[in-house]
Amino acid sequence: MTTPRRPGLIRSIAHRLAGDRLALPVEGRLAGFDGATSWLDTEPLTPQGLRGRVVLVDFWTYTCVNWLRTLPYRRAWAAKYADAGLTLVGVHTPEFGFEHDLDNVTAQLRDLGVEYPVAVDNDYAVWRAFDNHFWPALYLADVEGRVRYHHFGEGEYAMTEMAVQQLLLESGADDLDQELVVVEPRGLEVAADWRTLRSPETSLGYAQGARFASAASARFDTGHRYGGAAHLPLNY
Repeated sequence: MTTPRRPGLIRSIAHRLAGDRLALPVEGRLAGFDGATSWLDTEPLTPQGLRGRVVLVDFWTYTCVNWLRTLPYRRAWAAKYADAGLTLVGVHTPEFGFEHDLDNVTAQLRDLGVEYPVAVDNDYAVWRAFDNHFWPALYLADVEGRVRYHHFGEGEYAMTEMAVQQLLLESGADDLDQELVVVEPRGLEVAADWRTLRSPETSLGYAQGARFASAASARFDTGHRYGGAAHLPLNY
C-alpha cells in the first residue's frame, strides 16, 4: 500500500491554488458518445444530457497496467465528488481482440470495483470523436460542456483533482471538501518505483513484443508450444 508523498504540502498547495481560482483554458467542446457499442451501469449518456455537471471522461482498457495504476484515483474522485456535481464516464476502448468481449469487460468492472458509467467503444468511434491516441487519457469538461483540462498517462493526480475542484467551484458547489484524496493501491494498482526502475515495459504478442527468450524461434500466426530457455538474460 502506498500514499502520496508529503500529503500536507500537496494539500496546502491545493488550498492556495483553489483560493486563487486558477483560470483553466477552454480547449474545445466535449465530444459525443454516439459511437459507443453499449453502455454499462447507465443508460446512454450525451454531452447535452450532462450539461450542468462537471464531466471527467476516462479512456481505458482493462489490461493496461498504466491505467490500472490510475484507477484508485478515478474511483476515489467518482465517490467523493458525485454529490458536488462530478460525473465520471469511463470509455473502454479495447487494445486486444479479447477485450472486445462484453462479458470480459463486465467481469473486469465487477472485479476492479468500477461503479461509474462506462461506454463500451469496440468500434473506436468515441476514441476518434475525441481524437484520442492514448491509454489512459482523461478529458475534463465544465458544466457548459467545454473541455478545460486533459492529461495523458499516469501521474499528475494532485493537479487533476485540483482542476476538478476548480470547475466544481466555478459551478457554484457549496462546502466543497478541498482536501485531496489519499488512496491505498493494491496489487497491479501500485505505481512503479520510477526512481529505481530498471526493467523496460514489454508486451505479449509478436506485433509489440520484444526480448523473447525460448529454445525455439517465435512462430507467427500459428499455435506453438514453446520450451523454456536454458538461460534467461536480464529483462528477457
